[in-house]
Amino acid sequence: MSRRHVVVATGLGPVTIVADGECVVGLYFDDQARRPDDSHFGDAIGAASDELLTAASSQLAEYLAGERTTFDLPLALTGTDFQRRVWAVLEEIPFGETVTYGWVAERLRGKGLSYAVGRAVGSNPIGVIVPCHRVIGADGSLTGYAGGLERKQALLTLEEPPAEDAGRLF
Repeated sequence: MSRRHVVVATGLGPVTIVADGECVVGLYFDDQARRPDDSHFGDAIGAASDELLTAASSQLAEYLAGERTTFDLPLALTGTDFQRRVWAVLEEIPFGETVTYGWVAERLRGKGLSYAVGRAVGSNPIGVIVPCHRVIGADGSLTGYAGGLERKQALLTLEEPPAEDAGRLF
């Protein structure tokens, strides 16, 4: 199977999911920074005609509906060795948790790598599924997200635990 893609409507705007062979290789918002030219996405197809893109579209919809906390898709991340190491750390960040760029750098045994980590996080080709939105600034601020800070906030809000019933008696 060759490279192909589908565009999925979401509450965060259109999302392009790209597959190559038996792996998802990209997930991009329309106005995302560092989004490759559409010519890199291969043929546009209907998700229903492709098992992998159907699964990816369904899992994304379930995640955005609050019905899924992890993705179960074969991924192929293309980048430098350093970028792939950063993205592997991102995949370990649990649903509903955030970490800092410095924390990711420390996991890579490079305290002074926060800036390089930030560049690698921003170059993540499979956003949302590889949860780069879970990385925040050292002061807890929302910094840098290729899909836009408004979407980053929306994704983090989606992952917040439900508020306890304040009137509940124990």
